[in-house]
Amino acid sequence: MLKVGDVAPDFTLASVRGEITLRALRGKMVLVYFYPKDDTSGCTRQACDFRDHMAVLSDHVTVIGISRDSLAKHRAFQSKYDLNFDLASDEAGKVCEAYGVWVEKSMYGRTYFGIERSTFLIDEAGHIIALWRKVKVPGHVEAVLQSVSVSGS
Repeated sequence: MLKVGDVAPDFTLASVRGEITLRALRGKMVLVYFYPKDDTSGCTRQACDFRDHMAVLSDHVTVIGISRDSLAKHRAFQSKYDLNFDLASDEAGKVCEAYGVWVEKSMYGRTYFGIERSTFLIDEAGHIIALWRKVKVPGHVEAVLQSVSVSGS
């Protein structure tokens, strides 16, 4: 299980804006958030919350949303909600596994595997400096903004 202080696992993924590699972003703070599925109510609200706060976030951090949805679904989701940050596709689930967000879940007595909504704040040297697991969407962006502004000042 990753924790604050650990080096964030590197990844290269296809994204809406092209290929994205975490290592290539060294020297910048990066916010990587994992979410279950494009165009669902909670994921839409979370993405729109990040979108609506990008004027402040982009002064401090590069935001990347990751799910196991395809690039085609990401493109449609980004376009539909005018998202102003990158979405990366982890269809194989390797990055989700490396970050420990591919977990067993249960709903209505049925167990299945899925993405645990989680966010990782990564510093310029590639270390995790804050993380949130089992994220509840209401209030999350505000908590991220507080950590970003404290870390980025």
